[in-house]
Amino acid sequence: MAYKPFDLTGKVALVTGGNGGIGLGMAEALAQAGADIVIWGSNPKKNADAEARLKQAGVRVLSQIVNVADEKTVIAGMAEAVARMGRVDTVIANAGIGGGARSFAEFDTETYRKVLSVNLDGVFFTFREACKHMVERAGQGDAGGSLVAISSLSAVDGAPRNEAYAATKGALIPMVRAIAVEHARYGVRANAILPGWIATDMTAGAQGNEKFEENVIRRVPMRRWGRPEDFGGMAVYFASDASAFHTGDQVLIDGGYAVF
Repeated sequence: MAYKPFDLTGKVALVTGGNGGIGLGMAEALAQAGADIVIWGSNPKKNADAEARLKQAGVRVLSQIVNVADEKTVIAGMAEAVARMGRVDTVIANAGIGGGARSFAEFDTETYRKVLSVNLDGVFFTFREACKHMVERAGQGDAGGSLVAISSLSAVDGAPRNEAYAATKGALIPMVRAIAVEHARYGVRANAILPGWIATDMTAGAQGNEKFEENVIRRVPMRRWGRPEDFGGMAVYFASDASAFHTGDQVLIDGGYAVF
């Protein structure tokens, strides 16, 4: 008999920030593995383009305009996703923003609050609503679910001039662990993925910068920037039955940067 735990047919995966970058890279892999997809994003055109691209895999796709920093919008978005798709099995909290300063001493409070509202509050709201749905399903005899927080290398590695971003990404790790312990009885797993230096819109300013390439990317043992598609395999794994006993963990995907 063929080994088929990575077949996601019949499952529904929701990816916040799924209209570009790492989020879209994961959503594409999930769709190719057979999952129906829900993507949340705040840019209508990017949402529409991503939806069309994902539908090429022959799965159902729902795109929603959701600002994860807005609690009421998240609550309504999750309710609509469940109603229209029938269920949500996997939620990947990927939506996030950057925001730094010339120095920590010059870090303004407005930027700090904005980064926290998206990167930390947004994940809290998203996972809370996902857990409500998954716990309810478990009570009806349909246990199971997978939550994945997209943290960052900056959660474990010093990120000068990016203290707010690093703080939010670091906070996701204990949040995931707490959710994992509390919800294991419902068959719900929670894990974190920590990307390293990945070529996305967020890092556009550093890409092609000779000094940055020399001082940072050259130190990556793989000798290249990461790409959104590098996260597809892990997304499928965490959404699949292959990871049924894997919870409360953090997985670093950085081309070996942190251990060099």
